[in-house]
Amino acid sequence: MVRTGAEYIASLKDNRCIYINGERVSDITTHPAFSGIVKTFASLYDMAADEANGMTYLTEDGTKANIAYKIPRSREDLAERRIALTKWAEATNGFAGRSPDHVASFLASFAGHPEVFERGGERFAQNVLDYYKMARDQDLFVTYVIIPPQIDRSKAAHEQEEKYLPVGVYEDRPDGIVVRGSQMLGTSSAVSNHLFVSCITPLRPGDEDYALSFVVPIDAPGLKFYARPSFAQDKPSSFDYPLSTRYDESDALVVFEDVFIPWEQIFVYKNIELTRAQFHETPAHILGNTQAQIRFVTKLKFLLGVARKMTEMNGTDKFPQVQEKLGELASIAAQVEGSLYASEYNCLIDHKGIAKPHPRFLYGVVGMQDAIYPRIISIIRELAGGGVLQVPSSYKEMINPETKDDIRKYIRSSNASTEEKVKLFKLAWDIVGSEFGGRHQQYELFYNGAPFVVRGYAFRNYGYEEPLKLVNRFLDSYGLPE
Repeated sequence: MVRTGAEYIASLKDNRCIYINGERVSDITTHPAFSGIVKTFASLYDMAADEANGMTYLTEDGTKANIAYKIPRSREDLAERRIALTKWAEATNGFAGRSPDHVASFLASFAGHPEVFERGGERFAQNVLDYYKMARDQDLFVTYVIIPPQIDRSKAAHEQEEKYLPVGVYEDRPDGIVVRGSQMLGTSSAVSNHLFVSCITPLRPGDEDYALSFVVPIDAPGLKFYARPSFAQDKPSSFDYPLSTRYDESDALVVFEDVFIPWEQIFVYKNIELTRAQFHETPAHILGNTQAQIRFVTKLKFLLGVARKMTEMNGTDKFPQVQEKLGELASIAAQVEGSLYASEYNCLIDHKGIAKPHPRFLYGVVGMQDAIYPRIISIIRELAGGGVLQVPSSYKEMINPETKDDIRKYIRSSNASTEEKVKLFKLAWDIVGSEFGGRHQQYELFYNGAPFVVRGYAFRNYGYEEPLKLVNRFLDSYGLPE
């Protein structure tokens, strides 16, 4: 099935254990720290459920499902998937980094390559297939935590001062395992249905107890989420903070206090090699990052639009130096979008018949994301100037009889009303200056890990045979003079 927004909201009314500001949240759907993003994600489900939007497909089992769960087997499948996921990205202007289509992409990749998991035991491959079909047919919102907590990164998991700081196996049982420890960075997990838990950072010999891959419902006994401060809570209105109030996904430290995991929910068990293979010997990492780049392309277009609209409103878009900055933004946005299309057009079909975007073009841009986003924010700051600082503290000064006349007289533009100008520049501030905006700068900087890790993907996936062939052919064309 493809569920509606109302069905998604109803699915969140369970016994999940979410803490924020020292208190446990009684209803995640109405709490001011989470209600905005819940409504946003609900609207995405309503979009997908609307047949007119073309965001569903007929599965191999004859069921109708969200296209995010489709296993792509051709360039056409990848294009169909991109078009559908772009609609979701445009609905959030690219600011929802962990929307339901992200981990769904990983699960589809796992299901396309069950033989990878079978190397750990036949039942694990079947677990992957069974869970994928269940999540697909119930249209579950699955998020993940795949990074250990920052305690002492110089040490392996088993070398930490306490054994169960990263999540690991505490007890084996005939019907499953008990896990204990913690994991970061649970983006959107508080408002999702299930959690995929694993480790994408390299594990070392001796880390077998931490070499896991499993899924667990968000309301499982012993599972606790400690959310960071909310950027949506206590805001005066969406007029004043249009992004913060709608798209604050929340990030959380996830604690596993002796959580029971049935064998049926386990994909990898105490296997270091397979913990890494699940991401890189299936298309999971590539397909997940494709979803991320679809979102990033949309986000860059939105930022470019904000920059252009600000300069038009201020009358500076006719200045050559401003056009140069807008041109730089346009160049960056076009390059990122072009690389997405190139990865799709030059897609590879693997030995299992699964289509994956070409890693050369995909990771080429991923490797520059840590430089791209700060540069774009810097340009927007420069174009905005003091305009983002010279706005009323809230919409209330625009309606208070004692203050509204001053605001309307002195904060305006020759081609826009006071309301339009304040609205736009408050949006710009939410991008460059608010806590929400600061979080997104940090988020995009480390989206795929530290810069050396991310550029390592580009290094390993470019395919140096072609450039080396060109160089060697040229070198072979001449030699020492006779």
